[in-house]
Amino acid sequence: MSDASKGLSLYNTLTRTKDAFVPIDAGNVRMYVCGPTVYDFAHIGNARPAIVFDVLFRLLRHVYGEAHVTYVRNITDVDDKINARALRDFGAEIASGKLTLNEAIRRVTEKTADQYHRDVAALGCLPPTVEPRATEFVARRPDGKADMITLIERLIERRHAYVAAGEVLFDTASMPDYGELSKRNLDEQQAGARVAVDAHKKNPGDFVLWKLSSPEEPGWDSPWGRGRPGWHIECSAMSAAYLGDVFDIHGGGLDLIFPHHENEIAQSRCAHGTDVMANVWMHNGFLQVEGQKMSKSLGNFYAIAELLETDTFGGRKWPGEVLRLAMLMTHYREPIDFSVRKLEEAENTLRKWKRAADLAPAAGQVPAEIVAALSDDLATYAAFQQLTQLAGEVVEGNEPAAALKASLLFLGFDVGAAKVDEAAVAKAIAKRLELIAAKNWAEADRVRDELLAQGVQLKDGKDPATGERVTTWEVKR
Repeated sequence: MSDASKGLSLYNTLTRTKDAFVPIDAGNVRMYVCGPTVYDFAHIGNARPAIVFDVLFRLLRHVYGEAHVTYVRNITDVDDKINARALRDFGAEIASGKLTLNEAIRRVTEKTADQYHRDVAALGCLPPTVEPRATEFVARRPDGKADMITLIERLIERRHAYVAAGEVLFDTASMPDYGELSKRNLDEQQAGARVAVDAHKKNPGDFVLWKLSSPEEPGWDSPWGRGRPGWHIECSAMSAAYLGDVFDIHGGGLDLIFPHHENEIAQSRCAHGTDVMANVWMHNGFLQVEGQKMSKSLGNFYAIAELLETDTFGGRKWPGEVLRLAMLMTHYREPIDFSVRKLEEAENTLRKWKRAADLAPAAGQVPAEIVAALSDDLATYAAFQQLTQLAGEVVEGNEPAAALKASLLFLGFDVGAAKVDEAAVAKAIAKRLELIAAKNWAEADRVRDELLAQGVQLKDGKDPATGERVTTWEVKR
């Protein structure tokens, strides 16, 4: 193993092998992860890549140094639904020149983007180094960074793209090894395609780089007419702008392998004339909810904010760090069944770890065993076994307690003193006493358990004078 790998091995979707990770430049390790489309609030499936690649970001910073890792996670705000809403709400201002299209889109997406930032912060995720918005990379930029229109022009010049029926299309036949990431055979795709639907395409698998906008639709000026970019070209532009033509790691969900990541590779390699776009491609597995595919029609489609702020899942709110641990208890490449039972298991485990870590006055060093476990393709389960072992060795102020506290911080969990809203606790206790008086034991227990999840333990007793139930509380992990 090369010394440059520093013991880190990652599974590469491109090669289907787990190999030693050797960065292009150890002084600037570069990672790009596809971020949210901010048309609506992010759902719990979106939480998984945010958490998984946050752990990798933390690990890379630990191994190579905080100043030597660049993490880019984009915001997709180029979307036909977003564009249509911007025109509906701000069409007059755009037409009069008071607002640019980008400014109108920013107003439409401000609420959902802000909510996403609150969500991932609650999940314990660090901010990425750079968070570009797609709208900022459509047209040529004054700073000379890569943009979508210039990339499309280059693809046309190099005969990897062509104009047909008001669209600019990528010519998949111009790239002999197109489909290498997904292992899809282009001939098989052509044989099964509905050629009549895509009559203007040279090949049924060709995909859109630019499409024209009607007078009623938002658009940007381009050499091919006023229009808007296809989905895939945005990430090719933003990754090149901040990470270069070839970078170290590209991540995202398994559902993005085809067509999104496959087409990113095609665009970037053909525009830049490189053998690869990123050296390592990493993908997290699918997420189910209570054993079923997440779907609005099944009524099991949950936004991250719903779990954090409402009682729609399991009849209670869930702390962000509990959601984080529940996600990480399953290896990132495996499918995960997101359930109330899994959240309860994560909550109990986290409470035990924190109680043990509380016995250390300050954090120590992250044990080498924890780093080694994560360095084996983010083997979080093996790392958590180490945490449980440390928790079992803890006594007041000893080294395992300090190591446990350091490890929890390293993994993105809060080990500070529990923050308690005393007025909210008093209100919850009063509500619980009303429920007990009404013999609604299940709801009373739910209130008690929700407080315990916040580090507040209730104690029931009797008033010596009246004999009535009295409830006190204390902060406890």
